[in-house]
Amino acid sequence: MGTKLVFLPDEDALIALGAELAGRIEAGVVIELRGDLGAGKTTLSRGLIQGMGHRGAVKSPTYTLVEPYEHLTPPVYHFDLYRIVDPDELHYIGVDVYFNDESVCLIEWPEKAAGALPQADLCIRLEHDPKGRYLSYEAHTKKARRIMGQQ
Repeated sequence: MGTKLVFLPDEDALIALGAELAGRIEAGVVIELRGDLGAGKTTLSRGLIQGMGHRGAVKSPTYTLVEPYEHLTPPVYHFDLYRIVDPDELHYIGVDVYFNDESVCLIEWPEKAAGALPQADLCIRLEHDPKGRYLSYEAHTKKARRIMGQQ
């Protein structure tokens, strides 16, 4: 379960990594994306979602909370919880229906919903560096280890 570190020099590298992960994605996985504003969480999500076959824009669902990509197999739900004030807000809007064995959930700003979400299979952290970004991750399940190419 240890932390692994990857250097990504630019946005193209983030998108390419997302596309690579898309080739190994599995239904029923919950992926947390952590990092400061502008760290690349949405860019990595874009690479993954487009790598799974979505054509068109992938934007951060900051104001809508969740952007569904139900035409993908498995369906993907991309969350941005930046504007959540209280984790209980998620229950009031019925967010639980998205977390199941048949979907993939990508969650930006999961710390805003502490205790209100299922345990993540994979935690990804992006950090700025003068020459690019560093991505570190912890794979908590076998599915997550396969997605990250460890099995």
